[in-house]
Amino acid sequence: MHVRRILIVFGAAAGWLAASLPAVAADDDIAAKAQTCAACHGEAGLPTDPKTIPVIWGQQQSYLMKQLRNYRNGERDSPIMGPVAKDLAEADLRRLAAYFAAKPWPAGPKPAAAAAPPANMAQCQSCHQPDFAGGMPAPRLAGLSYEYLSQAMDAFATKERNNNLDMPEFMHRLSKADRDAMARYLSGL
Repeated sequence: MHVRRILIVFGAAAGWLAASLPAVAADDDIAAKAQTCAACHGEAGLPTDPKTIPVIWGQQQSYLMKQLRNYRNGERDSPIMGPVAKDLAEADLRRLAAYFAAKPWPAGPKPAAAAAPPANMAQCQSCHQPDFAGGMPAPRLAGLSYEYLSQAMDAFATKERNNNLDMPEFMHRLSKADRDAMARYLSGL
């Protein structure tokens, strides 16, 4: 009876170990694939050029997934990200989005935030949340660089970037000065 219990426990442990090995291997595989991202997006979550490259550590998983998918299928154009995402399977896109979303938002140098948000930002909070940390389906904006935010808002305003149904029209209605004030405020959060 005692030997039988030991064999059952040992068998269960062996089964659990065998079942967990593919998951560990998949995690290792995604960590290895994520190293490609670190070349630009940074080892510790701080991009090598925050003026043109966004923080992806701690970004919303659904947003990361959408952007990776859009780069892969050409809905969002980038000479760097397009070729990187093109060869990734759907499962890898999901695992990479989850991998980076699970990382902590990096602490980096931030400019001083404006005392109060520009008046035209109230409607942004319905998607990007009151603290601009993002949420389904919108990305975190708080703490991205002024330059990156300004460039992204301008790209939406000119419809150069149109992989979102609402943002091109919304950004187009704002003046360049309004978009710059929003970017300055958000970068300081």
